[in-house]
Amino acid sequence: MQDTFESLMGHFRRYAARHPEEAGVADQFMAFLASAPSVFERSHRVGHFTASAWLVSGDGERLLLTHHRKLNRWLQLGGHADGSPDLAEVALREAEEESGLTDLCVEDELFDIDRHWIPERGSEPGHWHYDVRYVVRATGTEAFVVSEESLALEWRPIPVLIDEPGTDESLRRMADKWLARAIA
Repeated sequence: MQDTFESLMGHFRRYAARHPEEAGVADQFMAFLASAPSVFERSHRVGHFTASAWLVSGDGERLLLTHHRKLNRWLQLGGHADGSPDLAEVALREAEEESGLTDLCVEDELFDIDRHWIPERGSEPGHWHYDVRYVVRATGTEAFVVSEESLALEWRPIPVLIDEPGTDESLRRMADKWLARAIA
């Protein structure tokens, strides 16, 4: 676990160096990681780590989005760490489970981080999600299967996300990062 802790801390440090405008957010993630060994568990009530997949087509031009059943919004695929500190593996697993796609490849470095509030729902109190996002690329078929967690899935051209009304702000930020990366 200590190796994973140090590895993840290193990822957050490198992320802050690549994105100095988000260094404060990276600092929050590092402080949260160091706060308790249970930060990867849903039972850690103040908040917990989640992992998401920026799931791009083989050519890198399109993104697979889910119309999330519980949130009723178009978002990237992802989910809870459920005890696993290997967040890249969690992102890959969630992408496979939620899309039915196989032949997916996950990049090792963090693509984006986002801390967001999850409101109270039923008996579950409100809490923070510390979402760590990775690029996952489809290397085989792009024929997806809609899972129980989604109302729908759809491949969308990435540039459209920037100007499309109603696009989640974090999706817009990731689209900007992706397009800037393609230019560099």
